[in-house]
Order: sequence, then structure tokens, then C-alpha cells
Amino acid sequence: MENLGNKALLDAHKTAFLCSRQVSSRAVLRCYDWATDICKEGVVVSGFHSKIERDVLHFLLRGQKPIIIVLARKMYVTLPTEWQEVMDAGRLLIISTAPNAVRVSKAAADARNRYIAEYSDEIVFGSIQPNSSLDQVYKDYIEKANILLEKLE
Repeated sequence: MENLGNKALLDAHKTAFLCSRQVSSRAVLRCYDWATDICKEGVVVSGFHSKIERDVLHFLLRGQKPIIIVLARKMYVTLPTEWQEVMDAGRLLIISTAPNAVRVSKAAADARNRYIAEYSDEIVFGSIQPNSSLDQVYKDYIEKANILLEKLE
């Protein structure tokens, strides 16, 4: 694994945010509300890979919350411009769980999500598709889990 940024964020209370790619409009609104209302303490950790996860990242970048981004691919050579200010402020840590992968594979994404679940103190699921890899993560880490909206059936 590789990392870039403020490693001290790993010592803080970590709330993971995971969301399936397919979500209802009701779940989208609930995720946006969560991202704008999240408490001031602790760190949000996610892969920020699905559309909703990227939208949540956008809200978080505009706030003051520390963020850990876990990649399922190799580390960025150049940071996205909108991340640089957050990195300079010491509010960002980027971890690559697949430092040799050029693209995100399903296996690398699954390993990333399990890493996030394992090292987070709590997990917020924006939406979970039945029988998806996130559904299995939910089942495996149910004691840490909170779903913003009921599981889709």
C-alpha cells in the first residue's frame, strides 16, 4: 500500500461512506443531506468511486471535515486540482490499496471496500443493491453498519 497526505488522520474516529452505483432518487437526497450535515468530529473515509460517493466527496471538500480517500488503483502522479487545497490544509490522506493497478478492477474495488470497512469505526451505507459486493460487506460488518435508507429489494 502507498499513501500520500496526513497519516495522523488514521488515528481519528473514522466513518466510512459506501454506496451502490444504482440508487433511488430518495436515497440520493438522503446521501446529500448526510454529507452536508455530518458532524464536525472524526474523518470520513471512502473510495469515492461511485457517482454518489463522488458527489459526497464534492460536499466534503467544500467543508472542513478531514477525508481519507482509498483508491483501488495506483496513486495519483498529480492530484486533482480541487484536492490540493485540502491536502495543503492537512485534511486529506490518500491510500492506494492496489499500487500496481492502472485501472480499478472488481477484485481491487472489493478489496478496497473491505479495507475501508475493516479500518473504520462505523460504516454508513447510502444504498445497497441486493446480492451486490456491498451487500456482503454490510452483512460481514453489520455491527458497524448504518443504512441511510432501507436496503433495496
